[in-house]
Amino acid sequence: MAPAMPHMLAPYAADPARSRGRLHVEPGGETRGPRDAFQRDRDRIIHSIAFRRLRHKTQVFVAPGGDHFRVRLTHSLEVAQIGRTMARALALNEDLTEALCLAHDFGHPPFGHSGEEALSAAMADAGGFDHNAHTLRILTHLESPYPRWQGLNLSWEMLEGLAKHNGPVAAPGWALREVDAAFPLDLDNWPSLEAQIAAVSDDIAYDNHDIDDGLRAGLIDLDEVLELPLIAPGWATARARYPDLDRTRLVPELIREQIGRMVNDVLEETRRRIVESGVASVDEVRAAGRPLAGFSPQIEAEEKEFTRFMYARLYHHPAQLAAGEKAHRVIAALAEAYRADPALMPEDWRLRLPEDQPARARHIADFIAGMTDRYAIARYREIIGPIDLGAA
Repeated sequence: MAPAMPHMLAPYAADPARSRGRLHVEPGGETRGPRDAFQRDRDRIIHSIAFRRLRHKTQVFVAPGGDHFRVRLTHSLEVAQIGRTMARALALNEDLTEALCLAHDFGHPPFGHSGEEALSAAMADAGGFDHNAHTLRILTHLESPYPRWQGLNLSWEMLEGLAKHNGPVAAPGWALREVDAAFPLDLDNWPSLEAQIAAVSDDIAYDNHDIDDGLRAGLIDLDEVLELPLIAPGWATARARYPDLDRTRLVPELIREQIGRMVNDVLEETRRRIVESGVASVDEVRAAGRPLAGFSPQIEAEEKEFTRFMYARLYHHPAQLAAGEKAHRVIAALAEAYRADPALMPEDWRLRLPEDQPARARHIADFIAGMTDRYAIARYREIIGPIDLGAA
């Protein structure tokens, strides 16, 4: 049975029928179900172990104690919802956009940026660690459910989008260089519009949902948030719509209003840039020399001011920094322990441990990076001793 017909794609959209293919050729007779290349990419992401692990990985709060705080999994789902909405409005490929959104955080180690800083420092003599490159390493090397090759064997467009969702990569680290050597991803060009939309969807999701989580945790002040140029218009609209509603009950309406305002801004600005650039194919999008999806200059400036506020008030809040320091200690200590005595690793990882460096150190880092927050805490307590990271 042929794949179901998608909505009409724009000429500059990524077309699964014109995909550059996969590193390993898959005979057509083994295709399971009526899916095109990008639909299969999305499904492989959803069925992966790495996707399931996201439910216990830090988004903002380290090992959150509250059930209502976001984690990497719920964040990725929210990004995918925003990305798919914008892709449809722009006549882009929704399935590729969704798949990119769902997989974009696979490479994060436990405890978010604190964990990454610790792991990168521990890997300094082996090339360092970068979460974005590690996403590609997971998908092409570590996650291997198929009998004939390593990795998920995703499409070129999927790997390209993940490698370059923030733009061309001038100086790739060792992990991305390995992927690029096996399956060249044209790292010096911009990615597809689907990848660009996935990146800006990530910004929209965490900008708005971090307000919700920060207020829930009591770490940011609503009055201060409402004074920000990015937020004030949405609050005024929400207040005018429901003048008698309690302020705390208006916050969800504010979040919805803000997401809508930012999405509409991206759609308008992206359409303007597409017309201005004159691109008529996905290859022309890649060769455009600049991003074609993004915020208008006004919203971009307001968003940067908002980000500075969130770093000062939330991400670098004393409680967050204290938890981050403890998380850093957990990852640093685990890396030291496993490198000193690899026998502490589970048998399946120990049996595959390379003899030579830097492959040996990188294998240990792969194991640590794949841990969830709670698994890392459990291994620390088992190997090293007690620790209390606190709970939001």
